[in-house]
Amino acid sequence: MPNDTSSQFSRARTGAARTRPRPRPAGPLAGPLPILTAAVLWGTTGTAGSLAPAGAPAAAVGAAGLLLGGLLLFLTAPGGRSLPRTCTGGERRLLALGALAVAGYPLTFYPAVARTGVAVATVIALGSAPVFAGLLAWLTRQSRPTVRWATATVAAVLGCAVLVLGPELAGDGAPMDAVGVLLAGLAGLSYAVYALVGGRLIARGHASGAVMGVMFGGASLLVLPVLLWSAGPWLSTARGALVVLHLGLVTTFLAYRLFGHGLRRTAAQVATTLTLLEPAVAAVLGVAVLGERLPAVSWCGLAVLALGIVFLTFPAGARGRER
Repeated sequence: MPNDTSSQFSRARTGAARTRPRPRPAGPLAGPLPILTAAVLWGTTGTAGSLAPAGAPAAAVGAAGLLLGGLLLFLTAPGGRSLPRTCTGGERRLLALGALAVAGYPLTFYPAVARTGVAVATVIALGSAPVFAGLLAWLTRQSRPTVRWATATVAAVLGCAVLVLGPELAGDGAPMDAVGVLLAGLAGLSYAVYALVGGRLIARGHASGAVMGVMFGGASLLVLPVLLWSAGPWLSTARGALVVLHLGLVTTFLAYRLFGHGLRRTAAQVATTLTLLEPAVAAVLGVAVLGERLPAVSWCGLAVLALGIVFLTFPAGARGRER
């Protein structure tokens, strides 16, 4: 009898561990709200980058921001240093893949901007990321794309394209650079990969701060050679330092803390669609801060983008993680 009782107790304890309930959302926007807030912060990247000293290479500015923010995410994440030791072999490989994808985004996106321009690179990178995320989630059997997600994503991507490309649509368009388009697509793939990797590890019970800290800490080391190779005197100027501080503290450290928190209750493919709010914020800041002008077609695109995000946000927030 003692042996039977202890075995029953062991089985009950094991079963309880396996069926541990997921935490309930704190409110109707518990998952999407942090992600939308992160997208707003990311939307300041272009305005901040435009204020960098003349002659500062775009890739070096992005690498400096990632280095600072990535190290801060790693050093301040509770359990970040011990996370690799508590992971399985497969999870450690996922962490390595996530770090590589995080580092790959600025190394492909900024060269794409140089070859195709900000508008085209932004549309291709951010517009392709939700599509890549949905396909990868389906191929890896994390989740199947839903009709609601597909409808909202098509509306948001279309609105994003019309918003950003409005000036080109209103005038004469320049021929596309094939290499730049490919690099922008790779940037979108990189974003989708590290969003899916982060979401998968967080769903397995690992702390979101630790997951983001390890991925971005590893990525900061990967981009260090790029910064050392291309850094110049601009980095020691007051303006250059302020730009890097903003990119590191606001658009990397704070934004990805919020993004990781949102991934606890929001599927990665939904999250990448919600972050299409970023170019909308960037466009509005360009008008309000930099004095840029947008044609009427761009404002129409902004309205379509907003409708797509609202359509996806509230049902996703009400149900928690979309299945």
